[in-house]
Amino acid sequence: MYSAMQRTREELVTSARVLVIDDDYYMRKVIRSLLLAIGIKTFHEAANGTDGLEAICSWHPDIVLLDWEMPDMTGADFMRSVRSPGTFPLPDVPVIMITGHVERDRVVQAIRLGVNEFLGKPVSARALHDRILSIRARPRVMVQIGDYYGPEPRKVTANSRNLTNPLEPIWVV
Repeated sequence: MYSAMQRTREELVTSARVLVIDDDYYMRKVIRSLLLAIGIKTFHEAANGTDGLEAICSWHPDIVLLDWEMPDMTGADFMRSVRSPGTFPLPDVPVIMITGHVERDRVVQAIRLGVNEFLGKPVSARALHDRILSIRARPRVMVQIGDYYGPEPRKVTANSRNLTNPLEPIWVV
């Protein structure tokens, strides 16, 4: 039996409206299966970034699941478009980048582009569930810091993580 708090946390996940943007039909099918497995029944799919931008404006998702490598408009280009307050109508929409490109430089670039969370492929149902719950249960304030617009960075210090230079804090998603 779930406690009231567990039920509420699960409802945060299962009630989410999720937009999946990936050019690969089979990957969208896998993500669709994962969403259904974690109880999310309200989702929409877009096969490219342009259709994804239109879907955000017309469908108003709670969360976007975004692929990095797509023709015409990459995930990076998509993020630059979305995180443009004053230009894009919904710049605060939470985005989870899902990609097979998990190199450190790519992760750092995604963070600097304003993604809320980052998942490497292959994605597990548990990892997807946990990222969606994190976004829904603990939403981060959106901030403008110089050219950066996105979720307020979380700082990791030497006390909480092993760093090569403990005086150099890093941003994490």
